[in-house]
Amino acid sequence: MKKNIIYIHTHDSGKVLSPYGYDVPTPSLQSFAEESTLFRQAYCVGPTCSPSRAGLLTGMYPHSNGMYGLSQRGFQLHDYNQHLVNFLKSEDYYTVLCGIQHEAGKYTDHAEAAQIIGYDQNISVDNTDMTEQELVEWDYENAHSVSDWLKSVDDDKPFFLSYGLFATHRKFPEEGFEGQQFDSKYVMPPAPLPETQTIREDYTGYLRSASWFDRSFEVVIDTLKAEGLYENSIIIFTTDHGLAFPFGKCTLFDSGIGVSLIMRVPGSEMNGEVVEGMVSQVDIFPTLCELIGADEPSYLQGVSFADMFETKDLEIRKEVFSEINYHTSYEPARSIRTKRYKYIRFFDEDYLKVNRTNIDNSTSKVFFHENGLDQVVKPKEGLYDLLYDTGERNNLADDPEYLEVLEDMRRRLDAYQKKTDDPILSGHFDVRPGWKINRKETYNPSSKNPEDYEVSEKK
Repeated sequence: MKKNIIYIHTHDSGKVLSPYGYDVPTPSLQSFAEESTLFRQAYCVGPTCSPSRAGLLTGMYPHSNGMYGLSQRGFQLHDYNQHLVNFLKSEDYYTVLCGIQHEAGKYTDHAEAAQIIGYDQNISVDNTDMTEQELVEWDYENAHSVSDWLKSVDDDKPFFLSYGLFATHRKFPEEGFEGQQFDSKYVMPPAPLPETQTIREDYTGYLRSASWFDRSFEVVIDTLKAEGLYENSIIIFTTDHGLAFPFGKCTLFDSGIGVSLIMRVPGSEMNGEVVEGMVSQVDIFPTLCELIGADEPSYLQGVSFADMFETKDLEIRKEVFSEINYHTSYEPARSIRTKRYKYIRFFDEDYLKVNRTNIDNSTSKVFFHENGLDQVVKPKEGLYDLLYDTGERNNLADDPEYLEVLEDMRRRLDAYQKKTDDPILSGHFDVRPGWKINRKETYNPSSKNPEDYEVSEKK
């Protein structure tokens, strides 16, 4: 019988979790990592919520699957039959949603989304009238819903379970799990954030949220073990992109596209090991196909890394690609990353300032705004030597010593874009009816002022 597949995913966590060396209260995830395979160099295909998840769940890049921006702002997949859920149903899997998804409508509207996507069952707890700060409590209630479902699961068919958590999305909870608090005097914000009191205090909110995630995660893993499902399930833990702080989420720096990926494949030689080779979330779909013995659908654009669960020090990729089209405003950009170098190209040459609306509101954002964020500019092209410049702040695109590298990265990005029919090569996107898009100059993504939004000319 085919293995069950359990997909557990957080919001806005990047790699800032204890298995990656950060002082974050995630001991249950740490224990799971020690029994699983931890990928040190995993990347998303787009550092914004819906494009990232859609890339993972269709095995296609956002510009190919249609999820150019956020689903709650009107963006959709071209074809929901290409979603992993519907592929697995064709392979006789029973499919279950619990909690957050980000591929259809608003991410908290679980019932309608489950129908749009095609899940067999939705076991999410009611979240009506919950504030954003309370949604970590919804995560915990959903963990118990998952636990109850697992205790009554029918063994006649393999199942696919998506358990999505609001944590560690903003707004952060006032308290950690069971009232846990963190003293900002003794925390260190992750790079590339500056070490200031304002940002330390903001970062403690992330830690509080992470503590809720970890206890929710523990409930699910403990139940899998108690019910004898742990050894018959492929378990995937990941997140969508980097932290919801300036220069993280919605940027093509590693702080935006770098993600945690911890997978447990029963019987794998690599359980308890670390993988250094690069992988992309677009590779997860083809990997699952190989692990369960299913033929890949023709539309997949990733490559399977199933052999990485059997062979140490295996390299399957020489580069990974990521993109931005829309978050709350239009910011078309593409990147290619190799082990050594990162190349980023911004396609909207008429607006090379920071799209402040694409940064989630926070006290950290206010801090940067008060210190000249509106004057920061983006280069048309950025080339970074990641060995010597891990923060990606020293642009080498105009350095003659790196001309050969620059030209090589340009060629490789262009070849990938042509191979995948990237529409940005034919010109800018037109705003379509139903899309909710902030103007590029806007500061507040939640603005109530109609003048802060683009309006489609098509009726």
